[in-house]
Amino acid sequence: MTQTDSDASTRHAPRPVPRRPASLVALILFQTLCSAFFVFDVIEDLRLGDVGLVHMLPEIGATIGLFVGIVFEVRSLLVLLRRQAHMEKSLGVAAGALAELMEDYFRQWALTPSEADVAAFTIKGYSIAEIATLRGSAEGTVKTHLNAIYRKAGVQGRGQLVSLLIEDLLNAPLVPKAGAAGT
Repeated sequence: MTQTDSDASTRHAPRPVPRRPASLVALILFQTLCSAFFVFDVIEDLRLGDVGLVHMLPEIGATIGLFVGIVFEVRSLLVLLRRQAHMEKSLGVAAGALAELMEDYFRQWALTPSEADVAAFTIKGYSIAEIATLRGSAEGTVKTHLNAIYRKAGVQGRGQLVSLLIEDLLNAPLVPKAGAAGT
């Protein structure tokens, strides 16, 4: 298997779908119903007055335990939702920074629109055959574009091209610092 074949197989792997916390919400609702049952049962037992302390203590303890569990689960759910929102925002910033960096490099290297198109597909991990199919051109044309791209970028191949972008991306802050020039 060639390097591009393995890249293509991982590129088309399904991305994880952001899961909504449905199972945690369902658990919280179920525990709320159980808590309500125990509260009403305790109230009914107190109203009747003929129930002993031995019977009441476990019910009161279970009710308190359920309420404490609900509080912790709601807090966990809120933390998870905030963390997910932060990660989605960070991913958007990183994707935007990579796209901007790619465009800057393409301008510096004076790539033609066709070369920039091929370079973008290459950086995304598409094989030569896939790029040719997507662009409706021959594989030989894509190879010619790639050779021009590598020459203009001063790299030897796909790996170095991607490494160049990633290295710059990792060395630069994604979000400009407050008080920096231009802000």
